[in-house]
Amino acid sequence: QKLFCRVLVVDDRRDVRFLTQHLLTEFGAEVELAEDGLDALDVLAKSRESEQTFDIILLDMQMPRLDGYQTTVRLREMGFTNPIIALTADAMDTDRNRCLESGCDGYLSKPIDARKLCEIVTRFLDGKKDA
Repeated sequence: QKLFCRVLVVDDRRDVRFLTQHLLTEFGAEVELAEDGLDALDVLAKSRESEQTFDIILLDMQMPRLDGYQTTVRLREMGFTNPIIALTADAMDTDRNRCLESGCDGYLSKPIDARKLCEIVTRFLDGKKDA
């Protein structure tokens, strides 16, 4: 299955960013990277100036400077309405609920599984919100 979309991957770990970028690119997505929440806000602002917004954001929740929860709130305040998928190593239901309460649309646990990554991105691009 091919993904025809623009994805912003936000993670403070370089290996996670590049693995996720590699997987999404293999599936056909165009990918940009950000190292943390503040970087993500800058990337989103610049993308709007060039009218190249993102179809979906994959966002690590545990980052320095501005964590994923605060970043989600700020992205929503900036008017980003497309899906935000939380990436986290915390697989507890309370963590999932906190991600959704902060404004994320879905949840994907680490380590990243290629098939699950493609499935969740496809599901949200198709407008199905039941993560």
